[in-house]
Amino acid sequence: MTEAPGLGAAAPADADEAARIEAGRKLFAQPCRFFYAAQRLDQLPPPAGPEIAFAGRSNAGKSSLVNALTGQKTLARASNTPGRTRQLNFFSLGRKLILVDMPGYGYAQAGKAIKRDWQGLMFDYLRGRPDLRRVLLLLDARIEVKASDVAVMELLDRAAVNYQIVLTKIDGVKPPALARKIAATQAVARKHPAAHPVVIATSSVSGVGIEALRAEIAGLL
Repeated sequence: MTEAPGLGAAAPADADEAARIEAGRKLFAQPCRFFYAAQRLDQLPPPAGPEIAFAGRSNAGKSSLVNALTGQKTLARASNTPGRTRQLNFFSLGRKLILVDMPGYGYAQAGKAIKRDWQGLMFDYLRGRPDLRRVLLLLDARIEVKASDVAVMELLDRAAVNYQIVLTKIDGVKPPALARKIAATQAVARKHPAAHPVVIATSSVSGVGIEALRAEIAGLL
């Protein structure tokens, strides 16, 4: 029987994608627990394996995304006061991966001392952490890229840290607008040397994109 044109070429790609998705599922099916918090550089825990850090504005949905990825509703908790959390929170995922929840930035009520965190502890952590595989920079899909987002991208470029933009809250954006948002965000990423070119769009509410993000993270191990 004659094989349909292109079918033989597509099957391996499909199989590879299925393997990536399964690797991500297995990784995040493991128990995840909070084990450390640091407010100063000298308080950082010793490296204990590969790390993935989550960064974003105070209302970008970092805690919700960490909870959605791990399947635990209360693992990471958002503060009721934007900008209140000023520490790095470390979570161990099956003793194979460390998830690092970084303090939010860009909140209007922040004082100068808090704003300096991203020029102090955060930069020192990013620049000096040998096991940091990637920073996931979360941007709210419903709003435009802010000046503070661009400033953090520039800081990540200076620190020579590989980072990837993850759009959050896409359940609040209609498909045509979302397509335009993804294209615009990819254009922004191409302007930054340390940014990964692929933008992942997610919703912690509907679960869209969570599977793909798990697979992306698993591929870094």
